[in-house]
Order: sequence, then C-alpha cells, then structure tokens
Amino acid sequence: MKNWLFAAILAISSTTLLSSCRNGDAPAEQQDEYTGTPLIIIDTDIGSSTDDLFSLEMLYRYEQEGCCKLLGIVVDREGEDCAAVADVMNTYFGHGGTPIGLVRKGIPQPKVWIDYRTLSTYADADGQLMFPRSVGDYSALPEGWQLYRRLLALQPDHSVSICSVGFVTALAQLLLSEADEYSPLSGVELVRRKVKCVYVQGGVFGNALESDYNFAQGITFAQDFFRLWPKDVDMVFSPMETGQDIEYRPEQVIGDISWTNIHPIKQVYLTCNCNTGQKMWDPLTVIQAVEGDGLFSLSGRGSISITPKAETIFTALPTGNCRYQLRGTEEWAAQMLEMIRQANRQR
Repeated sequence: MKNWLFAAILAISSTTLLSSCRNGDAPAEQQDEYTGTPLIIIDTDIGSSTDDLFSLEMLYRYEQEGCCKLLGIVVDREGEDCAAVADVMNTYFGHGGTPIGLVRKGIPQPKVWIDYRTLSTYADADGQLMFPRSVGDYSALPEGWQLYRRLLALQPDHSVSICSVGFVTALAQLLLSEADEYSPLSGVELVRRKVKCVYVQGGVFGNALESDYNFAQGITFAQDFFRLWPKDVDMVFSPMETGQDIEYRPEQVIGDISWTNIHPIKQVYLTCNCNTGQKMWDPLTVIQAVEGDGLFSLSGRGSISITPKAETIFTALPTGNCRYQLRGTEEWAAQMLEMIRQANRQR
C-alpha cells in the first residue's frame, strides 16, 4: 500500500531518498541507548510564516505512517491566538490530544510576515466556525519551558529530537530552569540526559557575517541558548540559504488541496496574501529529524557561537557538537518540495 512518503519517493527519483522513516544518524553511544521511533517536540513561531504550518502537517503525516511520535508543540510566538492556530492544526489532523505550551514572557510584538493568527475564527458562508478546537481554556496552557520539562522527563535517555523553527525563547527558558515536580535535574542537565539532537532553523554561515532573523528578534534569549546548550548534545542548523530554492507557490498550494475547501492551510492561502516570497525553510528540520542525515549535505563538525548582532560564528572542530545543512542542487530542492507537496495532497 502506498503511503504519502512512498508516493513522493516514486514521483521524484529512484536513486535518491532511498529509505523512508529512517532514524537520524546519531553518535554510536547514543544509538546504543535509543534506536526507536523518533520522538519529536516542535518549537514554532506559528502565526506568521506559513512554512510552520507545513512542518506541522508533515509531522502529522509522519506519525500516521508510524515514522515518528509527536510529543508536543511549543508555541514561541506570544499570544493565545497563536496557540489557537496550533490547536486548529492538531484537531483537524486528528491530534487533538497533543499537548501545547505557550510562551507568555518572550519577544514582544515580533514582525509578522503573513498574518493568519485569526485562523481559529475563520467562518463559512453561514457564519459557522470552519475548524473545531480541542483546548477549552488557553489561559490554562503551561509555559513552553514547563511543557518541555514535563515531556522530557518522561522519555528514554538521549531519545528526543527538537525541531526549533522559530525563536529560541522557550529553549533558553528551559535551559535556565531548575528542579521541579517533573524532574530533580536542572534544565541543562535535563537536556543533556534526554535530548538526542536539536534541529534549528537559523544561522548564517559562510564568508560574510550577517545577522540571523530568528536570533536577532530576541538576542538575549539566543545568547542564553548558545551559552547554556550542553556541548555533548548535537545541534544541526538549517540556515536560510538551504531552503532558499524551495518555493511552494500559492497557486500550487491551493491546487494541491483541490480535494476540499475545509482545510486550514488552504484557507490561510485563500484568506491571506501568501505571495510574499515564502520559502520552505522550516520543514527541512522536520525531514532531517525523522529521515536522518542521508538526504542532506552537511558541514563537518564544529562549534557555533553568536555575537551581540546575532551573527553565527562556526569554528571547525572534529569533536564539536554542531553541524549545518549545506545548500543543495536544484534537483535536491525539487525533491524536498515534492515531499512537502505529497503530504499536502493526501486526503
């Protein structure tokens, strides 16, 4: 029986994407401890760029195929309306029980590129809400860092992959946290014990120094994140240039969901101006977290530091815990886009 990922592989090439649902390539000592289904927490600034929506959709599709387990969603853009967007997505795709955490003391009023924060209020011609929700009281949602602590404490050692596709606010707050009812470990030690890898959409690498948007929006949080992240826990960065060639045009999105009008992503594209140069940056972290390293060209290992201007400095180091995705060919970009589109075409 063909699933959405297998269909994507057939549609693209028989020489690449050789395996589906392959676990990430972790150091041997971690593989000895955990080789099961990838356990994923996604940390997203949902409510602005639409690539966050596709990242979530891919995780739902992956989980439906048994390729991963989505443990929870941390919404790092302030506002209960942003949490409601995540709730709409969860409920629509049959994941209403997936827990959501919300950052309440984060980055005040960051730039909004495509404003779909009112998705939960979209109504049909009769004035009825299009999309049901599962959360009754958003004010009762835990803080993002608290949800991290609760979820991480319950998982096997070195098992959790974090997809950070927004700000690093909640991650910084997690690292600064102390022992609580969920774990006697500090935030740093809890990450060291439970996290396998963090996949970060962010960073600018190469010869020229340039500020990274996500980090610059909350530079203090970013500095804490880079300073405190354990040096023995892997970090993989997906910089802007890696996804720059992967453009999912609005007319393609709407056409790929021609089988219905009641679909949250389609309604965003019908309601908002999404012809803004939006590229598919965020899903690359999800694909690598679930599929492994084999679909990507990666830098060698090293360390990464951040300047006060949010410039990311990579220093080659064979024992370093940091790598970053390299920009691929046009063929590779087409392959990544086809994977995203196949997830969107599935009824």
